[in-house]
Amino acid sequence: ETYKLSCFSLLLLIPERSGGIVIYTGWERHALVGSDVRLSCSFFSWRWTSEDVTFSWTYRPDGSRESISIFHYTGGMAYLDNKGPFRDRLEFVGNPGRRDGSIILKNVDFGDNGTFTCDAKNPPDIVGRPSTVRLLVFEKVPIQAGVITGSIIASFLVARRVFSLNVRSVPRLCALWRGRELRPEPIPGTETCVAKGQGQ
Repeated sequence: ETYKLSCFSLLLLIPERSGGIVIYTGWERHALVGSDVRLSCSFFSWRWTSEDVTFSWTYRPDGSRESISIFHYTGGMAYLDNKGPFRDRLEFVGNPGRRDGSIILKNVDFGDNGTFTCDAKNPPDIVGRPSTVRLLVFEKVPIQAGVITGSIIASFLVARRVFSLNVRSVPRLCALWRGRELRPEPIPGTETCVAKGQGQ
């Protein structure tokens, strides 16, 4: 009885973890005109995932100070924008049970550039700062991304060329050894050779 009482007393002394919720989105997303783009949103909470978990997305176009609601998930139902700029172009692809409230924007255009904000609640965790992600739509691949991709491809091709030249040079290098003319003899099953003098 004393042991049970001591354990109960210790539990009372352990402070409860913070009830705050932390929401995550990417910093910035790039997309090409006419493509689909996924906007990810997830959260961390010390609580178990509640059946009453909610997700909300708002959108603020570039140059505007006002945000509009484009998506809301609550009570196991997803409510999509059917009047605003993403009418018939927004799809919910998240999994609330796994704390995922991601959406997909379809057929994006320059007019979709702006800031998207995701908010989540996991009752009783309802206090947290919404997270924002900026969408940039391009007609072509951004120059910076193109330069990086081109550099990687060029480096690979150069390395492959150098390796090929080195392999072809092995038989020739085997023909010289200490100033004597030698007969290169390949080692069976390899690309290398051993040098043997003419008198050998």
